[in-house]
Amino acid sequence: MYKPLEIFIGLRYLRAKRRNQFISFISFSSMMGVALGVTALITVLSVMNGFEKEVRERILGMASHITVSRFDGPIQDWQQLGEQVRKSEPRIVGLAPYIRKEAMLSLNGNVSGALLRGVSPELDPEVSEVWQKMVYGQLGDLRPGEFGIVLGKSLARSIGAMVGDKVTVVTPQAISTPAGILPRLKRFTVRGVFEVGMHEYDSALALIHIEDAMKLFRTDGGVTGLRLKLEDMYQVVPVRTQLEQILSAGRYWITDWTQRHANLFRAVKIEKTMMFLMLSLIVAVAAFNIVSTLVMVVTDKQADIAILRTLGITPRSVMAIFMVQGTIIGVVGVFLGTVGGVTLALNIDVVIPWLEGVLGVQFMPADIYYINKFPSELHWGDVVKIVVISFTLSVLATFYPAWRASRTQPAEALRYE
Repeated sequence: MYKPLEIFIGLRYLRAKRRNQFISFISFSSMMGVALGVTALITVLSVMNGFEKEVRERILGMASHITVSRFDGPIQDWQQLGEQVRKSEPRIVGLAPYIRKEAMLSLNGNVSGALLRGVSPELDPEVSEVWQKMVYGQLGDLRPGEFGIVLGKSLARSIGAMVGDKVTVVTPQAISTPAGILPRLKRFTVRGVFEVGMHEYDSALALIHIEDAMKLFRTDGGVTGLRLKLEDMYQVVPVRTQLEQILSAGRYWITDWTQRHANLFRAVKIEKTMMFLMLSLIVAVAAFNIVSTLVMVVTDKQADIAILRTLGITPRSVMAIFMVQGTIIGVVGVFLGTVGGVTLALNIDVVIPWLEGVLGVQFMPADIYYINKFPSELHWGDVVKIVVISFTLSVLATFYPAWRASRTQPAEALRYE
């Protein structure tokens, strides 16, 4: 089969012979360096994508995609407002009212602050996944007039509450009595315990029936706001903009999950970017190995280069020969790294438990970390970006040694041959 002269000679220089086995070993090491760098990049970024998805899903399992509330107090006509919102925006698939107040919970001398949320057990599953996170009891156990309460697992542990216990809820609203101004107190029965896996909710959130919340906080049938769920949570910005145009901007306050948790997701994005840059240094080091490999090859092939020049080969062709050699090292390394990285990222849930069993350690103990596994989500866009950057570094690494080879003077190289 016909091959261009530059490719033919470049491929021959990659094959090991007795007198240049060391150079071939260095070429193999450079190839493996690129492969390991690409594998590490793909795997680590996939794991970080998995952690980001896990955190996002846990947060959005409790927080709504979009929240509509009023600046000047409770929303009295929330049913009418809900119908208006649903008709104006077909991308909304769930809607539920809520009441949000701060309170203190007390049991047997144990006191803890809590965020009290009044919910509708019938409508809340449309916008929340707390019913899927119940450890004890069910969300449907909250019935109007029975004053039941569902606690986060850490909150229940902090006050020593169990299902069936009577918890005293102390609200910041005061009442006038002959003894003076006293806070309002109400005893609630613990109906269930949930665990989301996020400290923000498990240690501070308590759920009660929305009608009980109306009585407790005297809202006269009003609610704090509406929680909305979208068919695609990434469409929150255009939907929020649409709702701001439909509803009176001076009366309603409309926020979405990207605004409420902006700092968290911005921090995750920064960490992911910095991790990408740091791990890219592995590929850069492997690229420098390609430089050293080609420099050694050029030094070893001085006589061959001189003979080729005397036979009429041009400096450009000499440069192409060594660029072919370095590029092949990079291509093979990137290919092996991509296969290894994609395979490892797709099977991280099997590899990590196997390593934990072999080493006898647990990398993320459940009693310390809320996410006690290594989630992985492979983004092919990241894979393409890693492949392009790694291949580009490998090609750039060949320029200087190839240019040095093209500058070889035949007379000088053959003087002592």
